[in-house]
Amino acid sequence: MPIQIGDLAPEISLYANMKEKINLTDYTDKKNVLILFFPQAFTGVCTKELCIVRDDYAKYDNLNAQVLAISVDSVFTLAKYKDEHQINFPLLSDFNKETSAAYGSIYESFTPMEMRGVSKRAAFVIDKQGIVQYAEVLESAGDLPNFEAINEVIARLG
Repeated sequence: MPIQIGDLAPEISLYANMKEKINLTDYTDKKNVLILFFPQAFTGVCTKELCIVRDDYAKYDNLNAQVLAISVDSVFTLAKYKDEHQINFPLLSDFNKETSAAYGSIYESFTPMEMRGVSKRAAFVIDKQGIVQYAEVLESAGDLPNFEAINEVIARLG
């Protein structure tokens, strides 16, 4: 069943690099969290999406929101990608695909390359109590999340 607004968000416990494990519960009672699932590093639409967020990061920071971006790429790939594009928020590796599946954000088959288990592009806003306040899972990897709606929710949560 897809995640709905009002649901308790599934826990996230993923590595941002070899030594830094990030948990969603790290932000409980501290920050709202914007979770962005993206299909693959070094692809055009994913880079566009994450660079939009990178360039607007001060807005999220000023609203006491933490951005976490998740893909099934390895920590090594994500570290290179983060460095190359100067991404200023954590990129988490869901290499085992469990978190993407828990959030209903995974392709059974990702065409045109016939890959299995790639994260769908998705966005979730989780409040400080761990409750889902926004949920958007996109079927087309070529579409971007509705950042206007996301930003309105984050601003309302303050």
